[in-house]
Amino acid sequence: MMTQLHTWVRTRAVLLGWAAAFCMGPALAAGPDPGDTNGFDVGNASVPLSAIQRGGPPKDGIPAIDQPKFVGADQAGFLKDGDRVLGLVLGGEPRAYPVRILNWHEVVNDRFGKRAVLVSYCPLCGTGMAFEASDVAGDGQFGVSGLLYNSDVLLYDRATHSLWSQIIGTAISGPRKGARLQALPMTHTTWADWLRRHPKTRVLSDDTGLGRDYDRDPYAAYAAVPQLMFDVQHRDDRFPTKEWVLGIEVDGVAKAYPFSRLARAVNARGELADRVNGKTVHIRFDAGSGSAEAFDAQRRALPATMAYWFAWVAFHPRTEVLSAP
Repeated sequence: MMTQLHTWVRTRAVLLGWAAAFCMGPALAAGPDPGDTNGFDVGNASVPLSAIQRGGPPKDGIPAIDQPKFVGADQAGFLKDGDRVLGLVLGGEPRAYPVRILNWHEVVNDRFGKRAVLVSYCPLCGTGMAFEASDVAGDGQFGVSGLLYNSDVLLYDRATHSLWSQIIGTAISGPRKGARLQALPMTHTTWADWLRRHPKTRVLSDDTGLGRDYDRDPYAAYAAVPQLMFDVQHRDDRFPTKEWVLGIEVDGVAKAYPFSRLARAVNARGELADRVNGKTVHIRFDAGSGSAEAFDAQRRALPATMAYWFAWVAFHPRTEVLSAP
């Protein structure tokens, strides 16, 4: 226990120091200040103002990637087989977004032809999500506000400066309050697994021009301990704080599939048939790559979110949970 505590102290020091270096400002001395909103107007916020916390960097202190470059799989030598990637397929075109890059940027403003797509990642919650962006935020451009709600990144759209909660895909303040983003099916898996499935994938290049050390994971120690850096509005101790779960919503009903239970519940092909809110869903789980995905009755990919348990249940306190086999 003492070793774990020492690890956590070091983790917190590293992350707060990293945040200070990111924004070239003073380090946080005593945690986030809930009264500092990085200049955003949150007067009409749909969540408690005390629950909006400053994560460390100022607005855009974590720089979004606005002009992403992509390379072929044969040019992605900076990736190792076990590296985590977020995979997205639109219009038959597969793309991979390495987590080692997203750890430092959290937002990629991408385009698939005329479609503006927001790719986002919150290292504190482990959540990688993609959304249609064209019809919601003007030019489809998003940035990182430097604020958090339930330990999850609050994005902002550059057209109206409304704040958006990533996990629920909803604007929580500003002119767009209450608007929702359309989630897209995204796969969180290893580079080797994604490449095996999509050998012609394009890969987000580490040539971002933004001068980050993509060989270093500033969140490695954080992921290894149960403690959180920021408060959440609801806690649930049925599972370890940072156990991986796959979370889905079907017409307003949420359900979580903890990996510990999936490992015992899936068949020999790694699949499980279930019903959520009266509809059939199929869950595919691969223990080797540490990934899970959801499909509908016609085997079409569904938007689903891999997340730490604490993050999923903080936003879905009434979530159903896969029964133990």
